[in-house]
Amino acid sequence: MTREEGNNLRSPKEFVFTTSDFRRIRELIYKRAGISLADSKEEMVYSRIARRLRATGISNFGAYLDRLESGAMEDEWEAFTNALTTNLTSFFREEHHFPILAEHVKKKKGSGTFSVWCSASSTGEEPYSIAITLCEALGTLHPSAEIVATDIDTNVLKTASHGVYAKDKTNKLSPERLRKFFLRGKGVNEGRIRVRKELRELITYHQLNLLESRWPVSGQFDVIFCRNVMIYFDKPTQGQILSRFAALLKPDGLLFAGHSENFSYVTDAFRLVGKTVYKLVSSRPETARSN
Repeated sequence: MTREEGNNLRSPKEFVFTTSDFRRIRELIYKRAGISLADSKEEMVYSRIARRLRATGISNFGAYLDRLESGAMEDEWEAFTNALTTNLTSFFREEHHFPILAEHVKKKKGSGTFSVWCSASSTGEEPYSIAITLCEALGTLHPSAEIVATDIDTNVLKTASHGVYAKDKTNKLSPERLRKFFLRGKGVNEGRIRVRKELRELITYHQLNLLESRWPVSGQFDVIFCRNVMIYFDKPTQGQILSRFAALLKPDGLLFAGHSENFSYVTDAFRLVGKTVYKLVSSRPETARSN
């Protein structure tokens, strides 16, 4: 019995989902967003794309994918990509990075506007954590700083730009930070909080696919955050993206990676200077490895 035949004999699902369907979805999301889905993601893919079948009223995966590829549902590409994008985040996630960011901005004080690119902003907790760190480091709610926050998922960008969260999302924040940087909801908004306007105004949000030939950002940046994103790309794609990051960083700029990411085996442009923190090898970045 083939694997595909075996799939069809499993406990009944709402939609038939074959190995061929999974393979097509993997190829499409790789071409569209550079995301490499492992074999272990089959059930996750079924669950998330099944929602798109329900939303579009299409009765099977094959027909859905045919219409997607034919261009008959051009607007659906965005929903397809959003459905397969993972957005796990929290305020001050991987907390060890933020004191390093604070020291870097203090060293640069007085040398112009401090610029940060948060390349995978998700629902906003990361760029707001960056904004809080800059305000605390410089002792003002109006620091000479700007943060560009991007994500491939348009849905999470809407949440991020509003800056409104359930109060339990901020359980790990100190009472002082909550008082200083957030507003408590009242009445119908009881149990919710909103990031203060001063922080929201530090951040500009844009939709961005890291595979696009042109990015709606311009350097050079003092800091780039690209955490827990590269794990979804293969090595050649990682190398290409890192080369482009190198060209957008100031000579003394910092690149922050996720806890499970190691760029040392991907590119010669960066050197490790801390726990998943990188600096350019020189002011003239070298070409990234392609293997």
